[in-house]
Amino acid sequence: MSRDKPKESCGIFGIYGPGEDIANLTYFGILALQHRGQESAGIATSDGQRIKLEKLTGRVDRFTEAQIRRLSGGESHPAIIGSGHVRYSNTGSNICENYQPFLFQSRFGRFALSHNGNLLEPEVLQRRLIDNKLVPEGTSDSELIALLIVDKSYEALTFEEAIRLALKEIVGAYSLVIMTTRKLIGIRDPWGIRPLSLGKINSDHFLLSSETCAFEPFGGEHLSDLGPGEMIVIEDGKYCSSQLLPQVCKNLCIFEFIYFASPGSILYDRLLQTARRHMGERLFEEHPVKIDNPNEWVVGGVPNTGTPGAKGYAEASGLEIRELLLKNGYIGRTFIQPSQRLRSVGVRSKLQVLPREVRGKKVVLVEDSIVRGTTTGQIVNLLFKAGAQEVHMRITSPPYKYRCLMGIDTQYPEELIAATKSVDEIRQEIGATSLGYLSLEGVIQSINHEKSLSPIPSDHFCSACFNGQYPFKIPEAQNRFVLEQTV
Repeated sequence: MSRDKPKESCGIFGIYGPGEDIANLTYFGILALQHRGQESAGIATSDGQRIKLEKLTGRVDRFTEAQIRRLSGGESHPAIIGSGHVRYSNTGSNICENYQPFLFQSRFGRFALSHNGNLLEPEVLQRRLIDNKLVPEGTSDSELIALLIVDKSYEALTFEEAIRLALKEIVGAYSLVIMTTRKLIGIRDPWGIRPLSLGKINSDHFLLSSETCAFEPFGGEHLSDLGPGEMIVIEDGKYCSSQLLPQVCKNLCIFEFIYFASPGSILYDRLLQTARRHMGERLFEEHPVKIDNPNEWVVGGVPNTGTPGAKGYAEASGLEIRELLLKNGYIGRTFIQPSQRLRSVGVRSKLQVLPREVRGKKVVLVEDSIVRGTTTGQIVNLLFKAGAQEVHMRITSPPYKYRCLMGIDTQYPEELIAATKSVDEIRQEIGATSLGYLSLEGVIQSINHEKSLSPIPSDHFCSACFNGQYPFKIPEAQNRFVLEQTV
């Protein structure tokens, strides 16, 4: 089944904590980020002298006790640093050569690199590295970053300088967690597109993560979000911050607020669960339904990311909220099926409609986004088949019109239903009684709803998927398999 929303962005995690159970804590850290990618998972640890690495296909819980024991190092050589990654492939196929973290040898020693984001025109960098006799094993742009650091290490006086020289030559979205045998390093791109946060679990043990929700399993404290171009180096129980590259702008991906990040995470000092509920409230203001008899109506959300918006819509409208759809959490990603019947089975296996909650009702169904339109139409059809009188789709984001090359797998404009159809044409395509999208202004005002916090300017978000205004010039054509085509 192909979901009508952007595919997850990757998740990265790091921990510095001599004396801690590093391998298990790294495991739980990336487990908390599992929603960001389910294609592969990887953990690297260092005992101060050697780096060990384990990677596998699928979800984090597929790691075995034997793998975790090996990563822990035992009593004689206990791990002191760990880093981890969960992947959804934005560049390159889902093959083992593309799984992260990547482990390489530079002039300054071995290092493991984990990346969340996407580079522009990686094929140019690939050719240059190959010309320098640095040949990638896989087809991921993330591996190219690591190889470029290796290349630049022969010009630099320090490892951090090698990183700076490498990243000066890169344009695109990236948050990085890099681990040497004795250091843990976090870096955010100069545009601030993908998130990265710093936390701690006691006075001298520190955490890096794509999201603050990964701090919660350890009772960790959120210290700060890295700024655009900032580098954090953690060593010997201390951390040091520096401006590795000049800040270009603050352009955090707005889809982190709408869909990607966990509702329990904090971005720009906002709890995302609360922001998403406010989006639902604002959605009712912009797209109300005509209520003659409240008993005829019911509000529900498409689980799980549509649920906070549904709660907000129900509170603002005064209508009852119910669980109309059940999500089967034990089914992973399913593939596009060759027949309509099998496609319907794919939807039904993941989302079960509860007919007794729907029959005879006018339904308001809240979802966070519609990208391709296929699954949304099938869900609407299932609701009607279950006995709904009307189905009013409400979306807590604007129409998704433009491709993203900055860490979201929407690189093909022809796949985006809003790129070629009007709102009413989309409504007809999905078979809904009515369709309403939250405006971009409404999204940002919902994020800024909490009056006790300073408002975030609209230009502090990357909203290119809605308005086509990219933080840098993007190529006319680029797809996730560009490095395979180049090879």
